[in-house]
Amino acid sequence: MENNKEKTEKKETHSASHEHKHDDKHEHSDKAHEHVTHVRDKDQKHEHAKDAVHEKKTEVKEVKVTKPKVKKDVAVVWGPSVHMSKRHGMYICSFIKGKSIDNAMEDLEKVILIKKAVPFKGEIPHRKGKGMMSGRYPVAASKLFLTMLKNLKGNVLFNGMDLDKTRISSAYTNWASRPQRRGGQKGKRASVMIEAKELSK
Repeated sequence: MENNKEKTEKKETHSASHEHKHDDKHEHSDKAHEHVTHVRDKDQKHEHAKDAVHEKKTEVKEVKVTKPKVKKDVAVVWGPSVHMSKRHGMYICSFIKGKSIDNAMEDLEKVILIKKAVPFKGEIPHRKGKGMMSGRYPVAASKLFLTMLKNLKGNVLFNGMDLDKTRISSAYTNWASRPQRRGGQKGKRASVMIEAKELSK
């Protein structure tokens, strides 16, 4: 009788432990399922938030208004502290003033090739040319002016000006800060400003 009681007790404990394990497995699967659904909910919320932010950005981009570009009739180029003689720059400025940018560039290219002289004043050798008594060929300064005129042409085109109607209205040269050389001499430095305007007629 006692052995039968022990067997029945063992069966009951075994069935109880089996039921307990089954319940634990069921609870564990429920927790895993809840965790997966929670993660999915989080991902969905995150995606909704991203969509909302993207919609706001698109709305802000649509609000932006482009301002109309104002056409300019003046273009300026500035060369501060250029390595050239102020005297050469002064005569080249008067040489190109009143000309179109393309004509001024052509004349300076001829000066660089020693085919056309720039009018100078003073005790300088006479040169052949219309309205010219004496002149020189400032090649180095002409190369610097040619670079500045190319920049001026780019500014004219960027401002939407008509290149054929544009003329060099103002050009002048001033002294810049001159570096000290050996023996108390000062180096050549000049500041150049060239302005071009579009003619109304």
